[in-house]
Amino acid sequence: MNNPLLTNTLLPLFSQIKPEHIEPAIDQLLTESRAVVEDQLQTRKNYSWEKLIQPLEEAENELHKAWSPVSHLNAVLNSEELRAAYNACLPKLSDYGTEMGQNKALFNAYRMISKSSDFADFDTAQQKIIRNALKDFRLSGVDLPEAQKQRYKEIAQELSRFTSRFEENVLDATNAWSKLITHLPDLEGLPESALKQAKQSAENRGEEGWILTLQFPSYLAVMTYADDWHLRKEHYEAFVTRASDQGPQYPDKDFDNTTVMERILALRHEKAQLLGFNNYAEYSLATKMANKPEEVMAFLEDLAAKSWRQARADFIELKEFALQNYNFGDLEPWDISYYSEKMRQFTYQLSQEEVKSYFPVPRALTGLFTVVEKLYGLHISEISDFDSWHSDVRFFAIYDKEGQLRGQFYLDLYAREHKRGGAWMDDCVGRKKVDGVLQTPVAYLVCNFTPPTADTPALLTHDDVTTLFHEFGHGLQHLVTQIDYLGVSGINGVEWDAVELPSQFMENWCWDKEALALISGHYQTGEPLPDTLFDKMIAAKNFQAGMQMARQLEFSLFDFRIHLDFDIEKGGRIYETLEKVRSQVAVMLAAPFNRFAHSFSHIFAGGYAAGYYSYKWAEVLSSDAFSLFEENGIFDNESGQSFLHNILEKGGSEDAMSLFVKFRGRTPTIDALLRHNGIKE
Repeated sequence: MNNPLLTNTLLPLFSQIKPEHIEPAIDQLLTESRAVVEDQLQTRKNYSWEKLIQPLEEAENELHKAWSPVSHLNAVLNSEELRAAYNACLPKLSDYGTEMGQNKALFNAYRMISKSSDFADFDTAQQKIIRNALKDFRLSGVDLPEAQKQRYKEIAQELSRFTSRFEENVLDATNAWSKLITHLPDLEGLPESALKQAKQSAENRGEEGWILTLQFPSYLAVMTYADDWHLRKEHYEAFVTRASDQGPQYPDKDFDNTTVMERILALRHEKAQLLGFNNYAEYSLATKMANKPEEVMAFLEDLAAKSWRQARADFIELKEFALQNYNFGDLEPWDISYYSEKMRQFTYQLSQEEVKSYFPVPRALTGLFTVVEKLYGLHISEISDFDSWHSDVRFFAIYDKEGQLRGQFYLDLYAREHKRGGAWMDDCVGRKKVDGVLQTPVAYLVCNFTPPTADTPALLTHDDVTTLFHEFGHGLQHLVTQIDYLGVSGINGVEWDAVELPSQFMENWCWDKEALALISGHYQTGEPLPDTLFDKMIAAKNFQAGMQMARQLEFSLFDFRIHLDFDIEKGGRIYETLEKVRSQVAVMLAAPFNRFAHSFSHIFAGGYAAGYYSYKWAEVLSSDAFSLFEENGIFDNESGQSFLHNILEKGGSEDAMSLFVKFRGRTPTIDALLRHNGIKE
């Protein structure tokens, strides 16, 4: 079989990849990778970078280049056949990872290199790769007795299977619910853009009327604008009960994540204890900047203490507004976004729909690329001839000021069925350089914005623009790296609680007048964002900042506590823990049917388990980093080049704190974070 996953091309051949290609390709590459390991270990005691680590990185690179497009397609173009092939490979990849991590001979070979006289001559990145590998061996159970090694392998397999199942249940439950509206007055309050999108959704399904879905653009429009209280409640309940034991989707119990979550937590806890940790939170911190759970809890609880009063004041103010202006006294969770938007418009005369008209996708993208060029001297150009998985996808190349190609990226912006929700950046190909031959990095940048309609271009909310800049910040770290070894180039090897630094850092330019002039332009007239509208946006920037901070701290504390306090005798106590956290930081009661955790993919299916705090931890870094530009100028060349050279280009080649200090000249402080969020101490 001519298998597109085994072709020696930099870019995946997406249009040629079929489900039947996947398992044979992975089987072959795993066999070849094992053979490479065995062959290199024959060197016996004469180990070196060239005779051991470099060949292993080559084998890992080939495996990654085949699996990356498969994993990506499973997220953006999911189908039963693709899902089956993907899931068939998960235990094989899990077994391989465990086998390598527990290979005593390989571990000893790395250790011998680390103790050799040559190690001092290795560059910083090479030394970091070897130190990381030795830590990873121990975290894979290399020192465990055989019986425990076998149990570790079983746990790894099960975790792989259950985390995949969690994500599938969320996707299926999201797709399972929709509501056809045939009477236009039922949608009173929805802006024209949302109505057009609902109309197009109905037409796509051959229906007359308007279809609402649980895709986030549709959900957000109903929550923010629909005047019908019952419609908001119905939509809210369907959304917050996805993949749970509640709500309209529950009759199909196949989507229920209740037992899946319990099993994931139990397996993580057992894995951590096998390796000598008290709990999974301790295990998680072994590869992060934070040193111990107490440090994380103190950080989060300090932020909570600083922001709770403001969050409470925000909520009281909203309740008073709804009562005085709409004679509506008892706010329910499905009322918050609706009356918050009314209050925003009343207080600041700021309409999100009006703002949207100034951010058509073409202008926002061009502006983003101009900001990047002014900051870092990087030039971005579009490539029209490329192989893709969907007609919406675009492809770009990034060049430095010397005209050298730094990297390429796919851009998939719009929400659709069979596509995972949220926004993310992922690694398609990593940078490496062997014998003078450079492999340039490639990334996927994925969002779920409202797509264009037949007569209106895609328009972004300001939050959407911020999301676009956020994901592009991740992309820059992966794409402009100057590190030549896969293990620490781009996003690889970066401590997880520092990985949000480049992304949150980029968000700051979405609030700067000079930058917004580049990003904005009315979709009909091309007129830039008016000063009056900008002033309103700035005035409203920290509208309900306390409530927003409290919400993020709720997620972070919940995630950390369910992993820190897990008790095998008592189970996950998921909603018991969530209620305790809410009693500490939330400012209104959750609906009794709310099953938020059942779709919290970040921690149950993503990389943020006992690590969701990273968003706030890294925001301390990003806010402090941006404060240098506040001091020196938003497009200050020297500051931009320093961030490029000390942060973006270095990948995971040095510890994140060391790189931050090189850029900022000191360790970070929390002051800028509180100021940027409008939190008063």
